Amino acid sequence: MTSTVNKKPLKGHDDVVEPGQLKRATLAASVGSALEYYDFYIYGLATALIFGPLFFAPLGEAGGVIAAAGTYAVGFAARPIGGIVFGALGDKYGRKVILLTTIALMGSASFLIGLLPTYESAGIWAPILLVTLRILQGLGAGAEQAGATVLISEFAPPSRRGFFASLPFVGIQLGTLIGAGTFALLALASDDLLQGWLWRLPFLASIILIAIAIYIRLRLRESPAFQKMEENKTVVKNPVGAVWRESRANVLKGIGLRMAENGNSSIYNVLILSFISGLAIYDDPASVGTTGALIAAGVAILTVVFFGWLSDRLGRISLYRWGSFFQAVIALPAFYLLTLGEPLLVWIVMAVGIGLGVQSMLGPQCALLPELFGSAHRYTGVALSREFSALFAGGIAPLIGGLLLHVTYDGAWWALGLYSLALSLISFVTTFFVPETKGRNVLTVEDA
Repeated sequence: MTSTVNKKPLKGHDDVVEPGQLKRATLAASVGSALEYYDFYIYGLATALIFGPLFFAPLGEAGGVIAAAGTYAVGFAARPIGGIVFGALGDKYGRKVILLTTIALMGSASFLIGLLPTYESAGIWAPILLVTLRILQGLGAGAEQAGATVLISEFAPPSRRGFFASLPFVGIQLGTLIGAGTFALLALASDDLLQGWLWRLPFLASIILIAIAIYIRLRLRESPAFQKMEENKTVVKNPVGAVWRESRANVLKGIGLRMAENGNSSIYNVLILSFISGLAIYDDPASVGTTGALIAAGVAILTVVFFGWLSDRLGRISLYRWGSFFQAVIALPAFYLLTLGEPLLVWIVMAVGIGLGVQSMLGPQCALLPELFGSAHRYTGVALSREFSALFAGGIAPLIGGLLLHVTYDGAWWALGLYSLALSLISFVTTFFVPETKGRNVLTVEDA
């Protein structure tokens, strides 16, 4: 048990949290977020640059790209299932044990992708194994982010919950930064070397983050809210049923809120790379895209915390509304600028779209989603909101984007701009149906 000697406790509502535990919870959530987005970012880059010829060679260049994008979407399709299963277990058995399980599952799948044989050596088994591991990766990730947001929101002081809840999401940007930086270095190698064995290193390196995350989480205590539920015997036997009966409306609202944030995150992080590669006006589109991702992630490390802090002052919903509106306004101009062939403009578009547009919604969202749900089924409710939106928004963004370009013509920037605009407007409209949750008591059993 952690000593409380010489430690000033942080008071929430009627609970007391040790600063050491709050710090540990923040680190536990941050490292998990870093691993999740490192894994998904390197998979997204490998989807755009590597997996087509290595795992789907018989389909040809165009077919390989579409098939690889399909495996990217499969991981997102598995996330809601993981969210339902592990979210319910998190509400029944506690946040800590499930966060240990999800990080191990997600990280192990990513590590094993680095050991896979290619189509040339294993035939049809190569894409089958790739899809299988992608599904396992998605199942683990399906409850990882939900657990991170729930955990830190239940530890954080209510008046500063937006700030503390946004801190683990620095891990998202660090994971993206590490993933993009790794591929930027790999891009310096020859194509033969990269597609021979070098692409495996980013996946194998995920073992380092797994070890760090598990070590930190083993030393973490259970969250105050779950401890309170155990004391008061309010732990529900069927969290999924409770969400279905009591929280369907809030789950739909959570999905609507995330369409702009999660969808545009995939568009600006992944789809832009495929788009500028197809324009044939950049000398080295892979380098331009990965450099843009590095710059955008660096900006987002600062802005996600700033917007989380700002939501403690202005409120979650008003900030979210302006963020989705901003994302809608820049959608068409942003994609037009990509067609001008200037790398600097690509970097500005990615930095603004990710660093300002996406983070102005993600910052307040970190605390908003947990605050929407009552403590007895919070993990399940947040997981369902996050992961069904991840499927409908971010998961299929590369696939829809590729199809839009195919049915219009190469370089149809306005088609992608309209797609980004549509996702942004869905979230903008949703904000008018969501209650303000700033400072809400997270020990309350009822939903907002």
